[in-house]
Amino acid sequence: MDLYYEVHGKGKPVILLHSGGADLRDWKYLVPLLSKHYQVIAFDGRGAGKSPSPITPPNYVEDLLNLLNYFGLEKATVIGHSIGGQVATDFALEYPDKVSELVLIAPGLSGFDLSEEFKEWMQKINEVFPNKDRVIELAFDAPSYQIVMSGPHRDLMLDMFRHHLQKTSEWKTFESIWPQPPANNRLDQLKVKTLYLIGDHEIPDNIRIKEQFRQQVPDIRIATIHGADHMPTLTHPHALYEHITRFLGD
Repeated sequence: MDLYYEVHGKGKPVILLHSGGADLRDWKYLVPLLSKHYQVIAFDGRGAGKSPSPITPPNYVEDLLNLLNYFGLEKATVIGHSIGGQVATDFALEYPDKVSELVLIAPGLSGFDLSEEFKEWMQKINEVFPNKDRVIELAFDAPSYQIVMSGPHRDLMLDMFRHHLQKTSEWKTFESIWPQPPANNRLDQLKVKTLYLIGDHEIPDNIRIKEQFRQQVPDIRIATIHGADHMPTLTHPHALYEHITRFLGD
C-alpha cells in the first residue's frame, strides 16, 4: 500500500475519504470522536498529503478497493467528503458488497452537469495558477467557504490548501479514471444504505446534487448541518458525529 494512512480506535471499520484541496487533516476533529466506537482508517488520497503524486491517471475507486484489500476488510462503512464523497459513491456503485453503509458529506457527483457559474469560477482559478496567493484569494472567495474562513479553522484550511497547491506541482497528470457510466446516470442503482449531510450555506450546484440524490437513491436519509458551509468537517464535527453515530446505530 503506497498511500499514507492512519488507523485510530477499534471496532467496526470506518474509512474516511477527504475533500479536494485538503488531506486527511480534513478529519482532524471527527476522528477522535468516531474512534471512540469504531476502527477509523483515514488516508491521504493519491496526490494529496503524504501520499505519492500521480504519474499516470489515477483511479481513486480502485485505490479505495486496494485499501480495503490491504487491511483484509470484507466490507466497511465508507464516509466521503466533497470529492471524497464522489469517490465513495462510485465505489458503492461498483462494489456494493464492500460497503456496509455510505455517508456522504456535501459530495461531488461524477458526470454531473456543472453550472456555467461554477465553471467560470474554476476557469478564473486556473487562469491565475501558479500564482498561489491569487489562487487562494479566488478559491476562498466562494460562498461555500465563508464560514470556515471567518472562524478559528481558517489557518488549518489555508495550510491544507497551500500544501495541496505545492503537491500539485509534482503531479505528472491532471487526468483521472472514473467508472463508466458515471454515477450521475445510475444513482437509482445505489442500493447501499446512505446518509447525506450538507450545510445550509452551500453553492447552488451542491444543492442540485442533493436533490438528485433525494429523488433517485432508494434508501437515503438527508440531514442539514445548520450554520455550516462546505467544510462542516472542520466547523461542525460534533453535529456530524451525532448524525453519523445515530445512522450507524439504526
